[in-house]
Amino acid sequence: MTFTLDRRSFLRTAAASGALVTLPGLASIARAQDIQPGGTLRLALNITPSVLNPMLVRLNSEYLLAELLYSGLTMLGADMTAQPDLATEWSANDDATEWHFTLRQGATFSNGAPVTTADVVASFTKLLDPATAAPGSRNLGPISEVVADGETGVIFRTSTPYADLPVALTYPTAKILPASVIENDFDSLGTTPVGSGPFRLKEFVADDRAVVEKNPDYYIEGQPYLDEIVVRTFPDAAGAAAAMLAGEVDLLTEVQPTDYKRIADGKGVTGMRTPSGRFLDVVMDCTVEPFNNPKVREALSYCVDRQAMVDMVAEGFGTPGNDTPVNAAYKYYADAPLKAYDPEKSKALLAEAGYPDGIQIELVASVKPDYRAAMAVVLREMAKPGGWDITVQTMDHPTYLDQVWKKGKFYVGYYNMQPTEGAIFNLLFTSDASWNETRWNNAEFDKLVAEADATTDTDKRAELYAKTQELMRTDIPALVPCFFDLLGARGDHVQGYEQSPRGATFALHKVWLSK
Repeated sequence: MTFTLDRRSFLRTAAASGALVTLPGLASIARAQDIQPGGTLRLALNITPSVLNPMLVRLNSEYLLAELLYSGLTMLGADMTAQPDLATEWSANDDATEWHFTLRQGATFSNGAPVTTADVVASFTKLLDPATAAPGSRNLGPISEVVADGETGVIFRTSTPYADLPVALTYPTAKILPASVIENDFDSLGTTPVGSGPFRLKEFVADDRAVVEKNPDYYIEGQPYLDEIVVRTFPDAAGAAAAMLAGEVDLLTEVQPTDYKRIADGKGVTGMRTPSGRFLDVVMDCTVEPFNNPKVREALSYCVDRQAMVDMVAEGFGTPGNDTPVNAAYKYYADAPLKAYDPEKSKALLAEAGYPDGIQIELVASVKPDYRAAMAVVLREMAKPGGWDITVQTMDHPTYLDQVWKKGKFYVGYYNMQPTEGAIFNLLFTSDASWNETRWNNAEFDKLVAEADATTDTDKRAELYAKTQELMRTDIPALVPCFFDLLGARGDHVQGYEQSPRGATFALHKVWLSK
């Protein structure tokens, strides 16, 4: 099965040509005649948010809190295009190396201070400072300078043409903070949020709950509609599912594939399913044995029955992967025949690589989400006939993040879709990627991605991104066996919630409760 999302390219096309982009306010498109303001939304998570500073967030649960409490210059729409947030409009010069953003007037931080161009400049200066170690900062693009242009304008200059800058600025870490806090007490943001988002923090208890209340000074008229959101953390997906079916929570932004049908069939519950580029990958450190030998990586790639992975791990709620992080949800996806399951080919390649008796190795998987471990076990069984003796080690998620992620040589990764091909490549697979966990460091790949990111010619981009995908399918820095649909569930009384294929944006300021 393949799918194609409806992706509008108007913003990129207009930006590349230097046209001015202005979009209508979100409030103007709301169904005002239906909305019933007020009430408390109860939302369940099974991965605990542990970081409150928006520049340092890493997990979907932390992205959620950052989005509730803070604002960026742009926000990501469900169609994967940039939409106004603190910036009301933007334009680029002819070669997309200089961008002008117009700042919204009247926005204030939760400490009462107005949001100014100085705050924007200070925020991006801090984000781009390597000492800040902001996750995903590489995904902001080749920004070389950010300067104020009077009281309402901010100019971004890039070292190369970059038509995707407005959508790059939707990245979850790219929030605007007060310059005074950044310069005088940046560490305080770990406990005391100071943002201009639709909600304000009322209570935070680690490993238990976060409570946010409506920001009465939010700059989008009439929003948010809810008075309060209670974000509850459950120790596992089963607990969250049980609470949903018992009517104790109103919204699950994440549902495990094994639980989806049961929850979606529950009384008063609506299941939500959206095709996406979210994926699990099997990360191989390309600098250490045995994965520094490309034949070994290729051998493992022949040990995957990709459609069976979709059926067994994603419960059919997904599509097969072909060892790149790009699927048909992306604009520049380059289709190619799926690699066939061929364990005999795997054994032959291992023998050529110097492993005639096969390989014994440990594969690590976090227990969250649950299907990480499921993929590891299925791969273990699929790979046995191919000469692989894989031992699966599972561990709790905090330990995995601390000891394995970006450090281990063979483990199961988990990643959301990004808005563009360049964003996912620069997050994970280029030599200077924010999270260069495979350490593939392929100069040809780096060059292709850089050229694709820099061009505003869509045909040329398609050609370059096709080459990057072919290179990954051939050299295989990581296995990407399958992609996962986004699965969620809401009570029938929860209105206005729309899943984003990105999987890391939520737009809860547009949610309301019917009586």
